[in-house]
Formats: sequence, C-alpha cells, structure tokens
Amino acid sequence: MTATSVLAEPAPPAVAPAGTAAHLETRNVSAWFGTHKVLERVSMSMPNASVTALIGPSGCGKSTFLRILNRMHESTPMAKMAGEVLLDGHDVYDGSQRVTETRRRIGMVFQKPNPFPAMSIADNVTAGLKLTGQRVSRGERAEIAERSLRRAGLWDEVKNRLDRPGGALSGGQQQRLCIARSLAVDPDVLLMDEPCSALDPTSTRHIERTIGELAHDMTVVIVTHNMQQAVRVSQQCAFFLAAEGEPGVVVEMGSTRQVFEQPQDQRTSDYVHGRFG
Repeated sequence: MTATSVLAEPAPPAVAPAGTAAHLETRNVSAWFGTHKVLERVSMSMPNASVTALIGPSGCGKSTFLRILNRMHESTPMAKMAGEVLLDGHDVYDGSQRVTETRRRIGMVFQKPNPFPAMSIADNVTAGLKLTGQRVSRGERAEIAERSLRRAGLWDEVKNRLDRPGGALSGGQQQRLCIARSLAVDPDVLLMDEPCSALDPTSTRHIERTIGELAHDMTVVIVTHNMQQAVRVSQQCAFFLAAEGEPGVVVEMGSTRQVFEQPQDQRTSDYVHGRFG
C-alpha cells in the first residue's frame, strides 16, 4: 500500500448547521478487564458533524474504547474504567445520567449485523423506540421507519416488503437495517465497530456513502482496519497501539490527511504504510 494510492480521494469535511450534532470528548480514559489494563489515559476530542476513525492493530483497545463511549463496557463482568466521557460537556458516567438515555444518544453498530431475524423489516427499525421508552402512534412509527431507512440508504430496496423478516435480507442490507434501527431513536452520536469487515465491496460502498451522509448532522466514530476506508470516510484519525504486555495508548491523532501524509511518529508512518499490523 502506498501513500499515493491511499490518499487518492480524501473525504471532504462535513458541514452542518450549528447545534445539530453532539461534541464527544474523553479525558484520561483507562480501562481494565479484571486486573488486566487494556487502555491507558486516552484523551480525545470527537467534534460534531464529522467522522473520527480509530485505527491500529488488533488488541490495542479500539473496540473497548468505543464500548466505553456509550457505557457498554460496564456491562462486561469484571470490567472497569476511569476517566470522563463528555457528551456536550456532561459526563455520561455521572451518577445522574441514566444508562438508557446515554445509549439512546450514543448509538452503536456492531461488526456483525444483528437484526431480529423473525421480526419484520419495519419492526426491526422501530424496535429501539420501545426499549428507550418512547411511545409513538402507528402512523408515527411508519414515518420513523421510512425516514430511518432512507437515511441508512435502504428504503428503495425494501419499501415494497417492509413486512418481510429482517433475517431474509443480504448481509449488507442487514447491516444497513441495523444502522436504520440505531437512527430511529434519533441519536446524537453513532459508533461503528468495523461495520464493513464482513461485507462485499458493493455493500461496503453503500455503508460508506451512508456514513458520509450521516456525518452532515451527526458525530460518527468508526473503528476500521481498512486504511483506504479510514481515508475515504473520516476527517480525523487516531492511531492506537499497544506494546507487548502494555495497555493501548493513542500514539498520534490529527486530521486524517496529516496522519497519513505527514505522521509525526515513525510508528504511525510504519502502520499506515503497511509495514506492520
């Protein structure tokens, strides 16, 4: 992989009206599984209306960091964290903050699509409304389903079969269905953990197009092992690395162009140019 091939078409900055997306920030976030420390004092700003890509080898804490952002880490037995996660300046781990509200505002899309297989496409999209305690009429539910499927780039493919099971869709369609389900509860932030790793190139293009459109009115944070994808979809990038037996740290963070074209650390340069990892 060369810098020239990776940087052929950098993602343009997303532009959005003020106040339409949330600013996410971490301060000195560390994490443990039991006594094993997996993250060391990660401080990062993820600005609104933009895409932040998290890159680095497997096992350096990227997915753990992502799960900390919407309080999923704490649901793992023996898991602990320290530090602050600030959503528009308010710590989501403050005792006054409800977990369900945090997860409504900070949605998550996983590496493997996880629709409810026997539930209809439409009901899959709106399933989160009930889980977050939102009561809507049947007509409103239909409007939310259509709006969310449109935003996820799936509406035209499924509009005539909304009553069919979500499990009958292709893998790429199922992943976009899961994105639509996350969007139905109107989150401020969308976290994506390698959302295209199991998809074919055509489905990957659909997802990347969706990410670009979402970033105009939402904060998006994506974990990816695909360097070309990081360049295509993100405006800023953070490189995580863990030495053997040591917790993961952020080696370098900056604009995506700077990280790939003019990295400040030799380890970053080696990684983005495919010399390890």
